[in-house]
Amino acid sequence: MIHVEIQVSSPRFQNFVIEESNEGRRVNLDLLDKVREQARVKVEALKRRVEHKQRSKLRPRQFQVADLVMRKAHPYQLENKLSSK
Repeated sequence: MIHVEIQVSSPRFQNFVIEESNEGRRVNLDLLDKVREQARVKVEALKRRVEHKQRSKLRPRQFQVADLVMRKAHPYQLENKLSSK
């Protein structure tokens, strides 16, 4: 509560009961673990959905020795994608 509300006697100040406020704070603290657990479950579910989405787009490929593959050329390298290793 701010000092002005105490002097003006607002409805918030008139209806304020310290015991109810303390009890409400205790209830919120008791529920905090439950809320955290629900948030953890939601985050885990989101991670699994993202992982499933990424894996569904992946195409498995099999490479053999002597297969030709294209290397990505990076601008900071002096060699190009066709240069030998």
